[in-house]
Amino acid sequence: MADKGSGFSAEERAAMKQRAEELRASKGLKGAAKLAKELEACVAAIDGLDGVDRDVAVLLNKVVSEEAPDLNPKTFYGFPAYARDGKVIVFYQPASKFKTRYGTVSFDETANLDDGPMWSVSHAVVEVTDAVEKKIRALVKKAVS
Repeated sequence: MADKGSGFSAEERAAMKQRAEELRASKGLKGAAKLAKELEACVAAIDGLDGVDRDVAVLLNKVVSEEAPDLNPKTFYGFPAYARDGKVIVFYQPASKFKTRYGTVSFDETANLDDGPMWSVSHAVVEVTDAVEKKIRALVKKAVS
């Protein structure tokens, strides 16, 4: 439920605070030190998840490392994310973060998913299966092509 004063829910305000902390944590860091700090944050974000959220985040991490090893792990509003040149390509928004029915594997505008006048950029995931892995793998490949 949204806070009447700000228009944001407690979960949304917490995500914004997390993003501000992410930016503070990497301020002044460059090169390998920044990448290491961002990797550490991504791993911690994944480790902090349970159940299906953790399964999906682990799967996405595996797929990105195999299909798009040039993407750098980081966090984005506290979500496990993967970026090129500092710009997020793909991230996982866990269901537990906003108490939703499903988590989503989502692609930011820098992903190469364009397909005519309309295309999907967010995909609900309620279970990790071979078919889900295959679909995520294909999307990640296309996103970085």
